[in-house]
Amino acid sequence: MAVRQRVGLFASCPVDLMRPSVGFASATLLQRAGFAVEVPPQSCCGQVNFNSGMPEQTRQLAWQLITTFEAYDYTVVPAGSCGGMIRHHYPELFKGDPRLPRVREFCERVYELTTFLAEVANVSLEDITSASALTDVVTYHDSCAGLREMGIKAQPRELLQSSGVTVTEMAETDVCCGFGGAFCVKFSDVSGRMADNKLDNACAAGANLVVGGDVSCLLHLAGRAQRRGLPLQFRHVAEVLAGDFGTPAIGEAEGGSHES
Repeated sequence: MAVRQRVGLFASCPVDLMRPSVGFASATLLQRAGFAVEVPPQSCCGQVNFNSGMPEQTRQLAWQLITTFEAYDYTVVPAGSCGGMIRHHYPELFKGDPRLPRVREFCERVYELTTFLAEVANVSLEDITSASALTDVVTYHDSCAGLREMGIKAQPRELLQSSGVTVTEMAETDVCCGFGGAFCVKFSDVSGRMADNKLDNACAAGANLVVGGDVSCLLHLAGRAQRRGLPLQFRHVAEVLAGDFGTPAIGEAEGGSHES
């Protein structure tokens, strides 16, 4: 029997703290694809520190992550923002550091979930996804880091299509939703307007389910949609692909009703 390659699943802070079902769905998909999945002890990738101008603290977190995950054949993360931070900014952090070759070698084996499933896992996509029972009108939000740093655009759509889900594209799907980490705190009025634009486009497309690859963006949009009373639900693409529709949509209480 062939030895299965080992994947270290880096869950990300939003998944760990706010939406653990995304982590379980990600593990399910990777296991269906034939990989041995492990979730070692982990903390933040350092993106918050990095964006706040604290490189030394970021390096400490980065090195901790690298030494934890480098033994795996691949590191997979269900978030384009964390994936972009690790793959593209870790080498920048370690310029001039003797550990840089080790950092680069590790980063080359870090993948966002949908990219890994669509481009690395040598399996039939129809065999690993199970969203065919979904009847909602689905639209997809492209998160900024995933799109611009990780090149994530076609991959989640191909996976959804292979699972029997048709994506109805909304206008300006590649425009920022307004979350942007600390941006939504520092510029809350601008952030809220950007979220409203995104939600208006989703409604105009006739969608009732917004799917995306970053929990942070989806939390931001779900909160704004609830405050406006919009008939929209939000789910991570991993949950949809794994067929997890029993978990309430993001921001909803058990039973499907919006939290106040």
